[in-house]
Amino acid sequence: MTAQSTTHAMKDRPIAVFDSGVGGISVLKHIHALLPFEQLLYVADSKYAPYGNKTPAEIQARCFEIADFLIAKDAKVIVVACNTATAAAIDAMRAKYTLPNHIPIIGMEPAVKPAAEASKNGIIGVLATTGTLKSAQFAGLLESYGRNVKVVTQACVGLVECIERGEIAAENTLRLVEQYCRPLLDAGADTIVLGCTHYPFARALIEQVVGSDVTLIDTGAAVAKHLQQRLLALDLLSDNNQLTQVQFWTNSEANDAKQVISQLWGQSAEISIL
Repeated sequence: MTAQSTTHAMKDRPIAVFDSGVGGISVLKHIHALLPFEQLLYVADSKYAPYGNKTPAEIQARCFEIADFLIAKDAKVIVVACNTATAAAIDAMRAKYTLPNHIPIIGMEPAVKPAAEASKNGIIGVLATTGTLKSAQFAGLLESYGRNVKVVTQACVGLVECIERGEIAAENTLRLVEQYCRPLLDAGADTIVLGCTHYPFARALIEQVVGSDVTLIDTGAAVAKHLQQRLLALDLLSDNNQLTQVQFWTNSEANDAKQVISQLWGQSAEISIL
């Protein structure tokens, strides 16, 4: 095989995305919109969701198992579309895969910096999982970008599970959103970070609760843009000019797992049980 054909073959390899469950589909949508001709793979590790109540060692083990699966599927890059997994495992994943396999590993982090820049009154709220809020990575974000603003954090226990069940407009989900947004509003936050990739699917309910004067920020679009720039720098953007279908895998034990993925993805999808 020539060097030229080898390069072409590498470009045509898929982008892999995974999350503790279906939340990362919110990031996948941004990636697909920006890079519509790239092959995309997605793994929902829903059997083990949420990651927020697991130890870093447990999360790393899950990330390694999924990464091994995706590398076997010939992934050219892996996007960890989960804030908690990024905080717990991104360094270990890069040490394990980036150098030996030459596979870039791209992660997520709560958008504290853009929120601090967007806030008019200097008070920002962060909705996230317990695991993310307790992480050293999040502490580092506050140290770097939260010095000149007041940051109010709120762990959203149970909200991921609602999204996993596809209950994005349900009354019980609305009650949780009201419960978790109220302390942020009472503190005067005019900007709220959606610090978990599941939460954009509850955006309509969150907007209903916080009102139009509060700015909501998530990082899906920024991650997609960063991914595009990394692939461009590595000359790994696909030369394909045809729209591709996303391949999904889930290990969820719920009977309606495929239905929930289709609901959140919003279009036809090839979904397999992992």
